[in-house]
Amino acid sequence: MKLATFEVDTPVGPIERIGAVAEASESDSDAAGEATLVDLTAAYGAALESEGEPAPADLAHAHVPPEMIAFLERGERAIADAREALEYAAETSAERGPAGAKIEYEPVEYDLLAPLPRPNSLRDFMAIEEHVENSMDGEIADVWYELPVYYKGNPDSVVQPGETIQWPDYSRIMDYELEIAAVIGTRGRDIPAEEAEEYIAGYTVFNDFSARDTQGEEMEARLGPAKGKDFANGLGPYLVPADDIDVLEAPMTARVNGEVWSEGTVDEMYHSFADIIEHVSQSETLHPGDVIGSGTVGEGCGLELRQWLEDGDTVALEIEGIGVLEHTVVESE
Repeated sequence: MKLATFEVDTPVGPIERIGAVAEASESDSDAAGEATLVDLTAAYGAALESEGEPAPADLAHAHVPPEMIAFLERGERAIADAREALEYAAETSAERGPAGAKIEYEPVEYDLLAPLPRPNSLRDFMAIEEHVENSMDGEIADVWYELPVYYKGNPDSVVQPGETIQWPDYSRIMDYELEIAAVIGTRGRDIPAEEAEEYIAGYTVFNDFSARDTQGEEMEARLGPAKGKDFANGLGPYLVPADDIDVLEAPMTARVNGEVWSEGTVDEMYHSFADIIEHVSQSETLHPGDVIGSGTVGEGCGLELRQWLEDGDTVALEIEGIGVLEHTVVESE
């Protein structure tokens, strides 16, 4: 199942909805915005209505909220109800749910947003040794092996799939980073590593756009990064439940203007997501909607390859089983 947040026009203005790629579109759903989406709240309501539920719309909003963080807060129950809704849509010819709510949307009828348009928080780690070694010219501090290190990004700078990104005018060196992100689905504190997987709702593609010149200047002062990272964070195109993907084995590819620049998998992680969750949750509470980036795979960015993005380049990050997250970057005017 591939979960999505999408926007549709209504007589009272655009509204956000929670959806999933229709089963008939699964084989064609790698590229963002090219699949039929099932409105999960409407489909669940239609299923309830068919069973004679007296208040199907109200109950559907409670079981499958039409907003991603509220959906994640329901935990495994929401995932199970979403599967039921998707199955109902596939097995019936129903077009409308309670109060005439539309169940399926074709690509021309919606705008695909990031699965979490505004995450609760955004932490990005540096957990893959090859990337660290390449970025540091082989000089890896001992502390990196002792604990997972990360920075906190800007959750308000998430960009939607397919969006053109205007590079900030304070930077001239444009770079991408090929990453996968885990999304927390269960509130927890002081979580042991052996239980950590129970707190992950699913995974999505993460492009940690990096203004390398600004980032380098900031980190000379031994703090940051900040302005070198906080202008754009790509998430999407879909959120795949943890049970639906073998995240360690999923091939990852970065293409620039169709040319393969980077390939890898996150089985290279020195610090696992379980170790990361244990570390972050020490005396600190994790919440549904928190996003945790894996860090860049080896040779998964221009910094390691010694080549940079140029004005007008389109970078497409693909993780098998999740999809393709594509953006075009343009220099500031």
